[in-house]
Amino acid sequence: MPVRGKTLVAAAVTAAACLGAQTLTATPATPATAADEVVSRGVTIPAFYSPPATLPAADGALVRSEPLPLALSLPGLHGPLPGTATRLMYKSTDSNGKPVAVTGAYLEPTARWTGEGPRPLVAVAPGTLGQGDQCAASMGLEHPLTLNGRTVTIGYENLAIYRLLAKGTAVVVTDYAGLGATDRLHTYVDRVDEGHAVLDAVRAARSLGGASVTAGSPVGLYGYSQGGGATASAAELQSSYAPDVTLAGTYAGAPPADLTSVTKAIDGSELAGALGWSLNGFLQSDPALKPIAEAHLDAAGKAALADLSTMCIGDALFGYGYAKSTRWTNDGRSLSDIIAATPQLQAFLDKQRIGRLKPSGPVRLATGVSDNLVPHGQSRDLAADWCRKGADVTYKPVVLPGLGSALLNHATPLLTDQGAAIDWLTDRLSGKPTTSNCGSLPVLP
Repeated sequence: MPVRGKTLVAAAVTAAACLGAQTLTATPATPATAADEVVSRGVTIPAFYSPPATLPAADGALVRSEPLPLALSLPGLHGPLPGTATRLMYKSTDSNGKPVAVTGAYLEPTARWTGEGPRPLVAVAPGTLGQGDQCAASMGLEHPLTLNGRTVTIGYENLAIYRLLAKGTAVVVTDYAGLGATDRLHTYVDRVDEGHAVLDAVRAARSLGGASVTAGSPVGLYGYSQGGGATASAAELQSSYAPDVTLAGTYAGAPPADLTSVTKAIDGSELAGALGWSLNGFLQSDPALKPIAEAHLDAAGKAALADLSTMCIGDALFGYGYAKSTRWTNDGRSLSDIIAATPQLQAFLDKQRIGRLKPSGPVRLATGVSDNLVPHGQSRDLAADWCRKGADVTYKPVVLPGLGSALLNHATPLLTDQGAAIDWLTDRLSGKPTTSNCGSLPVLP
């Protein structure tokens, strides 16, 4: 892999090492045993993450919970800082209407909520972490950085989580379907799976014994990149799937709303490995696509998909940075070209399109104007789609110069806009009104 890609990983690892918290009492509903432990790239996945054979009927129902030690925990006058955490497993429904176990974490802040009304709850949808179970965000809270020679895990979402806790908001983090939970593959960027997992995380947090949030707590959603797509989808699906979860506000940063556009953009980029995660997830969601994959992928392509299925983002940057899908197909065509020529693949990606439904509640959609990894244009199109449907949209173009790296063009707006995004969300949780800027969208970049 070129030196530039390794430098980017090293910078991300260094940042993750500076992040990190210890725990809310929980009672297991369905206990796990040591026999359930599995190993992924040298990392032992705790037995907690192996789902039981039978799941509860209700979406969002807790399957089990246990105290979660946080990597950084400081003593405070009123309890450990930034708070206490509980590992969760809860029931959700996947895009095929089947029950699925999803893991995550609930964090009870020590800081007092100073806004109006009861303590609110923010559901954090993580950005791209990988497809191996060891990459799960809930495990990243306990181990923000893992370097064992076989995998590199980076808990970079911890920064946003801790900033929210410092505001006095409770936080629930979803691992998504199949990331952490060991019974299936993570359905990376599956619109319905991710939206349901976010909404059901809210339900699970509300039912956790000892948590300060209740059904009356205002709810916000926070996510960037993969997480931005998940929160955008959740806001669209809320009215039909979770009418009991009223949304005070949703932050959707750099959402991959149009996967056809995103697939073309990431091919050959530092994050080319995400192509493998996407394909693996599509085949998990729709097994009828497997004959198409078999017909077009060569031995190298099939080996790459198998390899990537257990990788985290650091592994993919090192192992598949700048890879081109033309080297994975038996006729030298790119995956985008194959998709364009295959109606069944086009139809599948069309079902993944975000923007066909009106989101519930106010939404702040941010996108870096120089982002060419999750292309700025398709994110802006999502804002326009929502505005045409009469949604309450605050569109925020993050104006930064191009940095000569698709990954940096994508990641830098996350950091530069994060404070403003969290302030906007906490204002909504306090009941402060917001005004849509859909009227000025035509003149904004």
